[in-house]
Amino acid sequence: MFLFPHLHLSKLLDLRRLVSSIQAIMATLSGLVVIFSCRDVVHDRHWLAREYVWIVVSYMTYDIYVMYLCHWHKTQDQGPSDGNHPWDNLRSFLQKERLMITHHLFILFVLTPVAVHLRGELGDFFVGCIFTAELSTPFVSLGKILMQLKMQDSLLHKINGILILVTFFLCRILLFPFMYWAYGRQVNVPIYEVPFRIPLHCNVANAFLIAPQIYWFALICRKATRLYSRSPAPDRTR
Repeated sequence: MFLFPHLHLSKLLDLRRLVSSIQAIMATLSGLVVIFSCRDVVHDRHWLAREYVWIVVSYMTYDIYVMYLCHWHKTQDQGPSDGNHPWDNLRSFLQKERLMITHHLFILFVLTPVAVHLRGELGDFFVGCIFTAELSTPFVSLGKILMQLKMQDSLLHKINGILILVTFFLCRILLFPFMYWAYGRQVNVPIYEVPFRIPLHCNVANAFLIAPQIYWFALICRKATRLYSRSPAPDRTR
């Protein structure tokens, strides 16, 4: 960790993408194991639903730190100015990345206590579902790498864009109706009655989780629209 400030910005970005992708694959696989192991979505237990939470905590803390280092490097690359004071850097970082930081802090200080202590012996299945939300992350990282390599007009980049849309929609948007449906099937009630059958704080937590996902999905759709509507570059060799 103490060596990170000496890394060049591009190396920091590569490191963040690599770690994010590895963590995403591990989280998705852990989530799938939990989901398929829990026949009773309320009472069945699986050790990964409890232990992998600590890896998530470590990753979220690390990611906030590396995001700040990347921001700090960008301000340094812009040259010396009054805005390069540490407190000014921190303030501009909090403003620029406020949504991502809020998302990370919500997981650290709200969802983690719920997942580890407050939920008691219930809901490992739903914790596993939340883990699978990371499925789209490796494709997002690949997209950024392809752009860095100036391959944004390549077929691979367009295929990867479709995979981002599909995985993000399935595992970050449809995930929440799926959890409500799974609970409704367990207690034999239709999905539209589930919000009225579960504790209020569960609905509130889900709302806080899905709200940024909808915002990010809208941004992804906007970028995809620009990508697929872009005309091919003219052939200047003629």
